[in-house]
Amino acid sequence: MTSSPPIRRTATVTPVAEADASGLVAEIYADIKKTKNIDFVPNIWRTLATNPELLQSVWTQLKTWMHPEAAGRESKLDPLTREIIALAVSATNGCAYCINSHTAAVLRLGLDRESLGEVLAIAGLFNLTNTLSDAYQIEPDVLPPE
Repeated sequence: MTSSPPIRRTATVTPVAEADASGLVAEIYADIKKTKNIDFVPNIWRTLATNPELLQSVWTQLKTWMHPEAAGRESKLDPLTREIIALAVSATNGCAYCINSHTAAVLRLGLDRESLGEVLAIAGLFNLTNTLSDAYQIEPDVLPPE
């Protein structure tokens, strides 16, 4: 079986290169690299930088929830759990960029390939059961405790 080539995406804006970043964008780029411990600014952030306020808003939220220690808060969830959630949602939403990014993160954090398959199987299963429950408009009968 041969795999088909990846779908070539056409960007709708020109990302802001690191060399062209100034002011707020340059500050956020530096924070992204420091927080994520990487030596480049990923494409998503360079693209969002075409609107500095959007970049700041999304980066602040991501840093708060995915890198809480860097945002001065403590999370009840460990980094692998946070990345597994991000991967499951990304797979559900069909975002190839995020699927690749979060797959790389979960593998880097120690998840093995068999467990990766389990994460994706559970995400797929609940996409199915959620769709069926909504389609049949099933009334909830198991509720969280008050």
